[in-house]
Amino acid sequence: MKFEKPIKLSKIASLLKATFIGDPKHKIEGINEIHRVQPGDLTFVDVEKYYKKAIESAATTILINKEVTPPEGKAIIISDDPFRDFNIILEEFFPRITTTLIKKPKLHDTVYLGKNVTFGRNVKIGHHVEIGSNVSIGHNVTIGDYSVVYPNTTIYNNVTIGKHVIIQSNSVIGSEAFYYKKREWGREKMLSKGGVILEDFVEIGAGTTIDKGVTSNTIIGEHTKIDNLVQIGHDTIIGKRCLIAAQVGIAGCVNIEDDVILWGQSGVPSDVTIGKGAILMAKSGAMSSLEAGKVYLGFVAKERMQFLRELATIQQLPKIIQQLNEKK
Repeated sequence: MKFEKPIKLSKIASLLKATFIGDPKHKIEGINEIHRVQPGDLTFVDVEKYYKKAIESAATTILINKEVTPPEGKAIIISDDPFRDFNIILEEFFPRITTTLIKKPKLHDTVYLGKNVTFGRNVKIGHHVEIGSNVSIGHNVTIGDYSVVYPNTTIYNNVTIGKHVIIQSNSVIGSEAFYYKKREWGREKMLSKGGVILEDFVEIGAGTTIDKGVTSNTIIGEHTKIDNLVQIGHDTIIGKRCLIAAQVGIAGCVNIEDDVILWGQSGVPSDVTIGKGAILMAKSGAMSSLEAGKVYLGFVAKERMQFLRELATIQQLPKIIQQLNEKK
């Protein structure tokens, strides 16, 4: 997410009552979670094993709980709680918009509305759009020409829907990220300030939920078709022409390239990439990134270390068999 205009390092540090290392006039252009950072962004890190990743990322300002020397051209803000302070920055510059609804916006004559449709501010509806009864549309939402939103669907704030998109009943587009930090008193929520983009000709099945990005957008590429009861996590990017079958679960910050197929009840964990044209068969779990153009099958839940030892042993079998054959 980009700020309306660049903000000085000293101003952010002052807001947080934190110390910093770098030029006080160092400019911060935006703020992003580590998986979606761009040059000019501020990101945060509070776990030692990710220090190197954050410092070497595209981000040029690092909010961190340790005094370190920043690389050339970058700045450091030292915080006793980067997670908390990241939320403070988000709420300061991207304050929460209430769910207050207004009267319907000006609509073209070709738009069809069912009963009890509600709208937020700054809603733009294209031509020949159909919106069924009991649909709730939040603030800053755009719906492109010839799209259809079936009854009882909820569209949160900051959602962009392309042309010829179909959203089946009881779907939720733009719900908040499932992202928490463990505290002594419970779990603190990471604020969700991003949005969702559904590109042209996307179809969303009934009862499907797509979470908005934390600081970026969750994106569904054009001509991708998603079945019923699918969960897609925050900041995930799905490419073009993908097929995602019923009851698939996709975590946050996943990269799914073009032409991927995920069959029913398969699962994808956070921060992995599914290569172009890969196929994940039903009830399979992608434990790590998958190469393009291959078909994947299998997942049996066992105690973690036992499963990893067994997997390591199985991977050695071809080598062991070859060695035995050579001794014959």
